[in-house]
Amino acid sequence: VYVASRVPPNTWNLWHEGHIDRCFDRVIEDFVVFADVDHDRVYLMGYSAGGDGVYQLAPRMADRFAAAAMMAGHPNETSPLGLRNLPFTIHMGEKDGAYNRNKTAETWKELLADLATKDPKGYKHFVKIHAGKAHWMDRQDAEALPWMKEFTRQKYPERIVWKQDDIIGRRFYWLAAPGDIPDRALTVVSREGQTIKIQQSDLKELSILLRDDLVDCDREIKVLWNDQEVFKGNVTRTIAAIDQSLERGDPKGAYFAKITVKN
Repeated sequence: VYVASRVPPNTWNLWHEGHIDRCFDRVIEDFVVFADVDHDRVYLMGYSAGGDGVYQLAPRMADRFAAAAMMAGHPNETSPLGLRNLPFTIHMGEKDGAYNRNKTAETWKELLADLATKDPKGYKHFVKIHAGKAHWMDRQDAEALPWMKEFTRQKYPERIVWKQDDIIGRRFYWLAAPGDIPDRALTVVSREGQTIKIQQSDLKELSILLRDDLVDCDREIKVLWNDQEVFKGNVTRTIAAIDQSLERGDPKGAYFAKITVKN
């Protein structure tokens, strides 16, 4: 199913409006329900102003998509950190100099390569600057589609890098933020067997959502925050945990138990 979305506002900052992420969540949910779309094979792409949107939406909604393709856009202030588990491709005309789009694409190429070097299991990316092309690439950017098609959504990654943007997110993969969220907060969490390690977080409170695809909920679980033990014990599967985690209408995003810890 190909959906060319008509976003609600007619404003220059359409990707920065508070309702936009919820709008795309609902679009995904509706097509899963009414068109039998696979939740694990939802892809995001956009051109020009739509490319701006991919730069914005992909890092903060990475857990909804299998891969994303940005064509001829500009990221403005957003960060690539949230793309750790979302394959991301950039296509840009070599001569597309308006707003320094071409130079910015080169910068993101370097940023993504550096992130992938430091974290080899994450930040899959493909960046192509199309020689001789300006803002219109004569459809050469279509090669993004077969590249994206090779990927399915990573639902339960072993490492999560959650970077807040100007639109605040309360949920990202198997993490949730129940309390106050500082501006541009960064949270980095990994899982090793039955141990959850909060390696870095600007949050004071963090919820960890659990299901048996992640850990054995019948065995003891340990949570470390900056190497300090903040939880050790067993968890209880509850209907409430399932109900709360189904807020997006995604059965594969249902979690059976929850641990909330404070720093």
